[in-house]
Amino acid sequence: MNHNLFVVIAASAIFYGTPLFFAALGELLTERSGVLNLGVEGMMLIGALFGSWASQHVGGPSWFVVLASVLIGALAAAVLAAMYAVLAITLRVNQTVAGLALTIFAGGVGLSSYLANSWHVALRPTPHPIRKLDVLGLADTPVLGPLLFNHTMLTYVSWVLAAVGWFYLFHSRTGLRLRAVGESPQTADAMGISVAGYRYAHTILGGALAGVGGVFYSLAIVPTWVDGMTKGAGWIAIALVIFGFWRPELTLAGAYLFGALSSLSLILKARNVHINGSILDALPFLATIVVLVVMSSGSMRRRLGAPAALGVPYQREER
Repeated sequence: MNHNLFVVIAASAIFYGTPLFFAALGELLTERSGVLNLGVEGMMLIGALFGSWASQHVGGPSWFVVLASVLIGALAAAVLAAMYAVLAITLRVNQTVAGLALTIFAGGVGLSSYLANSWHVALRPTPHPIRKLDVLGLADTPVLGPLLFNHTMLTYVSWVLAAVGWFYLFHSRTGLRLRAVGESPQTADAMGISVAGYRYAHTILGGALAGVGGVFYSLAIVPTWVDGMTKGAGWIAIALVIFGFWRPELTLAGAYLFGALSSLSLILKARNVHINGSILDALPFLATIVVLVVMSSGSMRRRLGAPAALGVPYQREER
């Protein structure tokens, strides 16, 4: 039955894991280029804000408004990522400091909150939310229906991106060059690969994907604008990259695990299971802290497959 607890948890894991995967995939591509972006949370919030604003102001049929909202949210986050790229890649500012500053600047008490109040985005619900699809009329099929045939379009896009990301990184020449830039930018530069170009492109692309993850919050999960609505999802996304060993397919699985943890409290409450909700709500963040603490060791980072030049600015030597 579709009300089976396992099926409900699995379906919720996919739903709540979708925005985490988008943000984590963006961070994965950024880190594969050797850039550590700790501003994911801020980019998700900016994406969520602009997505909600676009849903209220763009005209046309619902499908067009949703598409435009996703693209506008992604573009807004990409602009923020480009600002970060200038700091981290061109000016070679400490990437940890720059990323934290970006999250504070755009975060729940920063730019996103200011713009939301100025534009009165929170005054009404999102008029064109992202809805789940009934694919081939199979949504009510026992077990497989809610697991495979009753998700949003962005969820199905995320599955495609996981496969495309895997192929891109490990079976394409451009992906090989990207990994070379992240492992040894000096060697890549000597081979004629534009280190700055690859880092800029994948940092901006990573920001855009984080923005899509943010749009999912304001158009699908809530759907409305609430200050700080991502509630630390950007930090979970960063941990997911590590959890998935910098591989898209494993990161997708990790996103669903964290999605299950994020939704567990709501599911159990709905079934009148009396467990301390605060403890359940804290589980994803406790897991995130554990992952980040483990990664604080340089030797452990290398064992898990982190790019060798991750977080290290590159300055081309004069010839």
